[in-house]
Amino acid sequence: MKKLLFILFVLSNAVYAQYEDFEIDALVSPKQNGIVLTVGGEQADVQGFSNRSIQLAVDALPVEGGTIKLDPGTFELKDGVRLRSNVNLIGSGPGTILKRARGFKSRLIDDADYAELKLMVEDASGFEPGMSVQIWDEPQSSCWNVSAATITDIRDNILYIDSYLIRDYSADNDGWVSNAGSGILVKDAENVLVSNLVIDGDKEHNERMDGCNGGGVAILKSRNVTIENIHVKDFYGEGITWQITENVTVQNCEIEGSGNIGLHPGTGSPKSRILNNNVHHNTVDGMFICWRVHHSVVKNNQFHHNGRHGICTGHKDSDVFFEDNHIFENGNDGINLREENSRNSPHRNTFINNLVENNGQNGEGYGFAVYSTPQDLVIKDNIIRDTGKGTQKAGVFLQENVPEVTIEGNKMSGHPEGEVVGR
Repeated sequence: MKKLLFILFVLSNAVYAQYEDFEIDALVSPKQNGIVLTVGGEQADVQGFSNRSIQLAVDALPVEGGTIKLDPGTFELKDGVRLRSNVNLIGSGPGTILKRARGFKSRLIDDADYAELKLMVEDASGFEPGMSVQIWDEPQSSCWNVSAATITDIRDNILYIDSYLIRDYSADNDGWVSNAGSGILVKDAENVLVSNLVIDGDKEHNERMDGCNGGGVAILKSRNVTIENIHVKDFYGEGITWQITENVTVQNCEIEGSGNIGLHPGTGSPKSRILNNNVHHNTVDGMFICWRVHHSVVKNNQFHHNGRHGICTGHKDSDVFFEDNHIFENGNDGINLREENSRNSPHRNTFINNLVENNGQNGEGYGFAVYSTPQDLVIKDNIIRDTGKGTQKAGVFLQENVPEVTIEGNKMSGHPEGEVVGR
């Protein structure tokens, strides 16, 4: 009897297994196709070439999300396009251009205080409701000290904004307001895709956007975001920045001419994937890996002709794998592990099969420069060379007190000061 029951049990489970993955087709909930809205020309669902047109389409999507497709054309951005969860923003390729509107700024004529929602400016003529603004003063002009908001109303020379100020800004300490803002902003969201478009920051006619809360593309407090096949050019700030994130992928993108950093992963952003990008001619670093970026991959990228380092990494940026990257002709070091104490150094990073050559174009630099005290740093099977220009002074520079580094299988050549040097 027990044997018979066992056989029946096995057979019933086998039958049930056939239906485990069976999809119930519109039994309780209506079956819906993914919603797609087009933006742009006369045949589009939402007509117009501005950030407002795109935002109208984004806001019209149901809570489940959907896809916004942009026609070819130039969309003027007076504010960043704000994406929410489960939204795909897809352009038509290089012909879809999101271009920042012309810049304007004015001095504060009264202090703008913490948590305040209005700004008194010297000249309000270049501002308008719906426009992005950035607020700073001389002591608080970078990173998280800068406030970003959108104008909601204007009365005479008072700008009303939608976000509380995060610092006290003094009119006497060179306080300013400008209309700088992001191209695309992903904030407090998940499952977002941006693809197949160009962001033109029009750096020549715009004010600098500083701070960690904005960029050509800015991703804040979000997860499962993919940025692919986009070209960010001439943005007067950071090209693509992601802060306080998880599972961000940036792939097959070109980032050039940024007035600050090309790529900026930071502020606790594990599981970043930086793949197949071309990052060049940015004012500071090609990529600045900021605080607590860990368990990430940087593969098959080019970092070249940037003003300072090709790649700079530091504070708790651990367990990152760098493979098959070409890092060349940057202003200072190809790869710079900036100074940190032993607790906060970038531990357990691996550099393998990279080509690092001819860096130090500003007159002094190394292939690798290690100024921190990382544990378990591996530099293996790379080509590190100066091909006769004499600018990359050494293959690997190790600051005094650097722990043992695994340096093996590398092909180094042409360095005037030697292959592995230190002090």
